[in-house]
Amino acid sequence: MGFTGRPDRSLITWAIIALAVLWLVFTSTHRILPGERGVVTRFGRYSHTLTPGIGLTLPSPVDRVQKLNVEEIRNIDLGSASEETLMLTGDQNIIDIAYQVRWNIRDPEQFLYELAQPEETIRQVAESSMRQIVAQVSLNDAIGNKRGEIEARVQEEMQQTLDSYGSGVLIQGVAVRQADPPAAVNEAFKAVTAAQQAAQSDVNQANAYALQLRQIAQGEATAFDKVYEQYRLAPVVTRRRMYYETMERVLKNVDKTIVETPGVTPYLPLGEVRRSAPREAGQ
Repeated sequence: MGFTGRPDRSLITWAIIALAVLWLVFTSTHRILPGERGVVTRFGRYSHTLTPGIGLTLPSPVDRVQKLNVEEIRNIDLGSASEETLMLTGDQNIIDIAYQVRWNIRDPEQFLYELAQPEETIRQVAESSMRQIVAQVSLNDAIGNKRGEIEARVQEEMQQTLDSYGSGVLIQGVAVRQADPPAAVNEAFKAVTAAQQAAQSDVNQANAYALQLRQIAQGEATAFDKVYEQYRLAPVVTRRRMYYETMERVLKNVDKTIVETPGVTPYLPLGEVRRSAPREAGQ
């Protein structure tokens, strides 16, 4: 058989068949990883969603698959150190706030087809919700120990709004990273805060001192009640004991000796004798 210069038609046919088979296999078989979902569209219209594993569809371009990671936690940061995000609090003060929103995809179909720009929508809903909640609290609450309450309320408000949109988004949390007065008045605000803390410290010290005096007074009253009970049982003995105790306290440091014995001089300067004895011994 001579060489004609033309390719063998059977080889071309088998090559076309092989390419068709490969095309069918690669466009009809889809591997969905754990944590992913495969959204299938047929002629551009949503058909169904593939779960993790090997999924089969009609070949492209009839069916197309878009894979989405539904377990990945995504972050959106609002406000930064270089850009002020000013909001009005419930007590008519202005606060510069920066916060982060964490979210993930809950429903792939809604996420892809209900919102034109899902991330921008989440950003706008976050800002609107934060402004709404901050407008209901005071400045001290916003920068103080009620941040956790504000974060929880913003998360709840965002979730309700996004659910009403059918966004297919789940808000995992909101974290306030910065909540300060505007930079123009920040130093003055710090001075006021320091003065308030000093005043509160003085009040706490005064309350502690008052509590101490109250406890001392209560102790003395309790002791008096005990002495009174003893006095009611034995007035003479109690008066004598109180007299001796009082005289002991009064005369404890008095430099003299009293001797109550008949025939003896009532007062002897024994103290002077004791003080002068060492000097005479030294001479």
